[in-house]
Amino acid sequence: MKNIDISAILKDGKAYEGRSVDVAGWVRTARDSKTMAFLALNDGTTLKHLQIVIDKSKFVDDRLALVMKNGAAVAVAGTVVKAVKEGEFEINAESIKLLGDCPADYPLQKKYHSMEFLRTMPQLRVRTNTFNAMLRVRSKLSFALHRFFQSNGFCYIHTPIITGSDCEGAGEIFRVTTNGYADAKTAKDEAEYIASDFFKRKAGLTVSGQLEGEVAAMAMGKIYTFGPTFRAENSNTPRHAAEFWQIEPEVAFAKLPDIIEIATAMIKYIIKAVLDECPEELAFFEKAFEPGLREKLQKVVDSDFVVLDYGEAIKILEKSGEKFQYPVAWGLDLQSEHERYITEKVFNKPVFVTNYPKKIKSFYMKQNDDGLTVAATDLLVPGVGEIIGCSEREADFDKLKAAMMERGMNLDDYTGYLDLRKYGSVPHSGFGLGLERMMMYVTGICNIRDVQLYARTAGDLM
Repeated sequence: MKNIDISAILKDGKAYEGRSVDVAGWVRTARDSKTMAFLALNDGTTLKHLQIVIDKSKFVDDRLALVMKNGAAVAVAGTVVKAVKEGEFEINAESIKLLGDCPADYPLQKKYHSMEFLRTMPQLRVRTNTFNAMLRVRSKLSFALHRFFQSNGFCYIHTPIITGSDCEGAGEIFRVTTNGYADAKTAKDEAEYIASDFFKRKAGLTVSGQLEGEVAAMAMGKIYTFGPTFRAENSNTPRHAAEFWQIEPEVAFAKLPDIIEIATAMIKYIIKAVLDECPEELAFFEKAFEPGLREKLQKVVDSDFVVLDYGEAIKILEKSGEKFQYPVAWGLDLQSEHERYITEKVFNKPVFVTNYPKKIKSFYMKQNDDGLTVAATDLLVPGVGEIIGCSEREADFDKLKAAMMERGMNLDDYTGYLDLRKYGSVPHSGFGLGLERMMMYVTGICNIRDVQLYARTAGDLM
């Protein structure tokens, strides 16, 4: 008989009541008494566990002891019956088969383990309720993002992971090379070392699919990318990881207000999808991580987002009377503490801060007529701070080239990008949303290391 998903039995127990079924899963807890025993079984298809009721008189004691272990994998055949608790169902076991033994040193014996402890065993932490719920929400959130863009006429583009340019112009990229340590010692200089490499030039893991995404948008009109990106920042904060997933739409003929409208619609859509499709998981996160989580998310869906000029944001911070760790002045970037003050203390809702000073933003952002600012915006949300970086792209060839030269960038690395401004240039805009940052927001989990299957941070490659 084919195994039935535990989620199906828990969701529609009446349809299975009285039927003989086969299920399989891992033992989360085992309880024993004189005549009866109970297993809480989970197969990963649901956050809840299915109770297996065992009449010990039907089983040989030494065989039964093999399955009464936390972490053991078992297959159970039995009859679905009503549980004592109203509306719930369980299985009266008729046979139990051990699929995978679990020795006594299985580390997940207690109901609660700290997140720091769980990070030491990513291969096992996925079996906890926290990571079961997190991965399920991540799956639903990812699919909702695809659904939003596909239903709005965007074309999904797979941009390269290996690239010869640094989108941010900051140089914080992971180098990709086939040359070894010995090659570096025998090359007479850097040029010879690079010339002997696979691509015959410097290559690295992408920090963003934006530049290639703009190429596609200049032909397809509306595109989005969704894939892994990499930053070689030696940063040990709860918000930064060396490998993370990004969603990056690019829209031809769109100016800054247009892309803000798209970003707003996307955020509302995906949050509503999580609220509608992950009620059990959100209830768990609200209890374990962030009280009031569902109310916070519903408020985002129901609220109008604030659009606030950077200059006005600086004035608000200067007049706040707060003692910030980092200084506040026009021309300085907003830090997380400033972003959270604006979203949590002033507006208590998401805020688009617009028109940042051009000196603190990337080379590709459209220069405003004042010569001091760029048509850029960051979406700030309570509890996290910046969650989206967004801008209208500079469409003028000469202005873009001048901005790149000011930063000392090698124009030869960006020939194709400059060509977009040379051949049929149009106004266009886009943004980047870090999936993990969004996950932190919708789950209340406060460390980016805990919203990934395997965290990639400085010094950590488990």
